[in-house]
Amino acid sequence: MADESIDWPEEGELLVCSVKSVKENGAYLTLDSYPGKEGFVFIGEIATGWVRNIRNHVREGQKVVAKVIGVNISQESISLSIKAVSDERKRETQQSWKNEQRAIQIMKVASERIGWDKEKSEVISEEMIENFGSLYGALEECAISETALADAGFTGKWIETITELAIENIIPPFVEIRGIYDIRVWGEGGINEIKELLIEVEKCASGIEDVTLNCHYDGAPNYRIDIQAPDYVAAESIWEKASNIAKEKIKSVEGSLSIERL
Repeated sequence: MADESIDWPEEGELLVCSVKSVKENGAYLTLDSYPGKEGFVFIGEIATGWVRNIRNHVREGQKVVAKVIGVNISQESISLSIKAVSDERKRETQQSWKNEQRAIQIMKVASERIGWDKEKSEVISEEMIENFGSLYGALEECAISETALADAGFTGKWIETITELAIENIIPPFVEIRGIYDIRVWGEGGINEIKELLIEVEKCASGIEDVTLNCHYDGAPNYRIDIQAPDYVAAESIWEKASNIAKEKIKSVEGSLSIERL
């Protein structure tokens, strides 16, 4: 009888798998995220359409992304589907898996420098996952903010070592939103009025950590607004603030303003 205390994948979960063996009616896959677990993909779940020769689609040793479509713990059976995974979800899952593997390697290096044994490293890693959602996510936060671990309640000199490695090896994620301001100001001082408006707009991001706002001339009367921030919430907030300032500024001159998101 299967031990239910051992981790099992959930139905609907997307997993990076390795093709263990290929049969006439399907293929056995080992689940990279669940050591010791394997599942089966029936030939009808290999690819859309009629699969004439299964080996044209999968081969031993190949890495694939599969969706869990059934789990029977009592029979220790896991049913998988490859065709149910879109190309976009496949890329996302592969990248997430690669990120976690990278994070594991960084923690391995950190453990060696700190002097942790395997058990201690696993305990700290699990605690980081609980706090940040994933090991890579934890290191990503460390790369963004040196106080990320301390802010999450962790203590100890080891924080400095992990943070240094994260900064050296992880590129923090950034999102970018863009838009076009169509600015028209009539009169002799039109150009200066537009410059002043754009200067005020750029000030929106002044003093905000990891957020930038730049205005670019895009051919009269268009000016491109580029905003870069750690996440969409911050980016959208700056976009709204900048747009409101531009609208207020244009009211003080004889002109017009139209705003378009790209």
